[in-house]
Amino acid sequence: MKNIIALRTLREHWEKPGREDSEQQLKAWYNETKKSIWKNPNEIKAQFRSASIIGSNRVVFNICENKYRLVVKINYEAQWVFIRFVGTHKEYDKIDSTTILKQRSNENKTNKNRKRI
Repeated sequence: MKNIIALRTLREHWEKPGREDSEQQLKAWYNETKKSIWKNPNEIKAQFRSASIIGSNRVVFNICENKYRLVVKINYEAQWVFIRFVGTHKEYDKIDSTTILKQRSNENKTNKNRKRI
């Protein structure tokens, strides 16, 4: 892929305390992806069998045996990858991976829907 945008997102992840174990695998993913020329999701699955194709040209990669999740958006024609999210499984469960909008907790939803008296 010609461009991988937001490498800083990966670095910020592995620099967080307790996440140092992801540094080497994220660097390996980056280097492999940089060398790749994917034309469609099938080519990604051939290279990264545990990757999940989730629509909207987004792919979820498992990092450190699924301890972390990496979500990217891919433009196959332009050959770029935009890193949208990297985090723990628990953090991943709080986002909508097709849009990368963080979901509010039930408490916040309830409070937002309340009318002021």
